[in-house]
Amino acid sequence: MKIAVAGTGYVGLVTGVCLASKGHKVTCVDVDENKVKKMQRGESPIYEPGLPELMKESMENLIFTTDYKSAYQDADVIFIGVGTPEKYDGSANLTYVFQVAKQIAQTAEKHCVVVLKSTVPIGTNDKIESYIHNKQVNDVKIYVASNPEFLSQGTAVHDTLHASRIVIGVTEEYPADVLKQVYENFDAPKLVVERRSAEMIKYASNDFLALKISYINEIANLCETVGADIEEVTAGMGFDERIGHRFLKSGIGYGGSCFPKDTKALNWFANFNDNELRTIKAAIEVNENQKFKLVKKAKKYYNDFLFLNVAILGCTFKPGTDDLREAPSLVNIPILMEDGAYIRVWDPVGQENFKKCFPEKIQYCSCIEDAIAGADLCLILTEWGEVKEFDIKKYEELMKHPIVLDGRNCYNLSDFANTRITYDSIGRRTVNPDLYIEK
Repeated sequence: MKIAVAGTGYVGLVTGVCLASKGHKVTCVDVDENKVKKMQRGESPIYEPGLPELMKESMENLIFTTDYKSAYQDADVIFIGVGTPEKYDGSANLTYVFQVAKQIAQTAEKHCVVVLKSTVPIGTNDKIESYIHNKQVNDVKIYVASNPEFLSQGTAVHDTLHASRIVIGVTEEYPADVLKQVYENFDAPKLVVERRSAEMIKYASNDFLALKISYINEIANLCETVGADIEEVTAGMGFDERIGHRFLKSGIGYGGSCFPKDTKALNWFANFNDNELRTIKAAIEVNENQKFKLVKKAKKYYNDFLFLNVAILGCTFKPGTDDLREAPSLVNIPILMEDGAYIRVWDPVGQENFKKCFPEKIQYCSCIEDAIAGADLCLILTEWGEVKEFDIKKYEELMKHPIVLDGRNCYNLSDFANTRITYDSIGRRTVNPDLYIEK
């Protein structure tokens, strides 16, 4: 089948490459000429494990271009995978979606199905359909369908090729049949629903996971107060099939391109429609407060951060990606710098992006050892494998004051029992809490 994909970010590019790997002829469209040239060479413009390899394997079925007219005019299916960034009021910015819709309306020369892959507010598919029909130039039938994505950064290729479900939102049988053909070789349950239900499934799913994370972080905070261990608590909870083990990992909050944006967008949408989602509103508030957890912990050990050497391990919002969107590092590091701390950052893939935000006054390190050498304090913000596998004895050997504040619970408490390291994590007791408290 001849497919066009608008947008080559995480959603668009992964979707296009995965469809091409299944034998479809896919044309990916982007406005960035340099990005397109890079993709034409078989290079992925985004960091995503497994994507570069699959992209090279599927190049005979892939075309990358800035020429949307040639891509859309004779496509059977056109996926819209452009961004819907958060606006100041929390609502979703649909500018890019409507720009693509206008281009399709002006160039489509055959019957086709336009598929909204981007995360959009409930009712957007209806608006896009009306917009395209009002703007279209040629006398062809253009259908609109909702097909939300459920991929996670770091596992996006696997999440697409081995999806938990494929949701198809339609108002007519024809676009449903077409999308069933598109996904014929994908081994996943295919759920055909109304378009508005499909749009809601996306938001409801993401926001439920955000709720789960915020809930367990609140339980973790209470565990610290009453002396319980959040790891033991979540282990006990997870055996209940109604709860499960996933998304019960306590830490310093969720980030990235989905959960923060989607919770705020659904909260705004509910308020706009005279509804109040109090649980979502609470999740947003809990998550924002949780990001400052380690800075608050640091105040137990130092009255201020003036002239302190602080090591930061991990600046991306999660491992397996170079994405900094809504990452705790973006709020913690400025606070430390404003209080006079000297910052050293280590991250295996996110440093170049972080340098764009903070090109000066931060020392970027090529290894964990360099970051922690002579440090008065170490903050773990991302649970990279290199951090989890790091020899903890080196904290004691290399740091001036081995105080490790772990925002991702990377280590077992027992590992620090016979050390002179103060290890303070989330929802658990502090190991060696009194060794370095500033009097």
